[in-house]
Amino acid sequence: MNTLFNIKTSILVVFMLVLPMAQAATMTKAEYQAGKTRISADVKADKAACVPLADNAKDICIEEAKAKEKAARAELKYGYTAKSSDRNKVLVAKAEAGYAVAKEKCDDQSGNAKDVCVQEAKALKTKALANAKMGKEIGEAKVDASQAKRDADYKVATEKCDSMSGDAKASCAAAAKTRFGKN
Repeated sequence: MNTLFNIKTSILVVFMLVLPMAQAATMTKAEYQAGKTRISADVKADKAACVPLADNAKDICIEEAKAKEKAARAELKYGYTAKSSDRNKVLVAKAEAGYAVAKEKCDDQSGNAKDVCVQEAKALKTKALANAKMGKEIGEAKVDASQAKRDADYKVATEKCDSMSGDAKASCAAAAKTRFGKN
C-alpha cells in the first residue's frame, strides 16, 4: 500500500512539476529557444542538487531531473507547434518519465515487495499510455469531423457561387477556395 502511494506520489510530482505550458496560441521561435535554454538550466540545477545525495536517493533524484526535463521539452514543443501529435507526445513522455522514476524508487526494496512495486509502476505506465492513445484517437476524430464540416461548408459556398455569373462567380469561387483551404 505504501509502495503504491509512493509511486502515485512520484508520478503526481512529475506531472505537477511540468504543468501544461501550452496555451491556445503558439509561441515565437525566440520564445521557444528561450524555453529550451531555461529547461537546460533547470535540469543542470536539478542534477546539481542531487550531488550531495548517496546511493539510491541520488539515483532517484537524477531520474526525477531527467523525467522533468523530458516532460518539459515535450510541453515546450507542443507549446511551440500546437499540433495534436505533439500533445500526444507530451502524454507519452510524462507516462514514460513517471514510470522511470517509480521504477527507480522500487530499487530500495527487495524480493516480492520489489516485484510488486515494479508491476504497479508498469501498470500505471500502461494506463497512462492507454490514456495517451485514447486522446490521440479522440484528437484524430476531431480533425476528421472538422474536415468534414469544412468540406460541407465549402460545398454550400460553391453552390451559392453557382447562382452567379461572370467575374462575380469567379471571384466568389476563388474566395470560397481561399476561405476553406481548397487550392
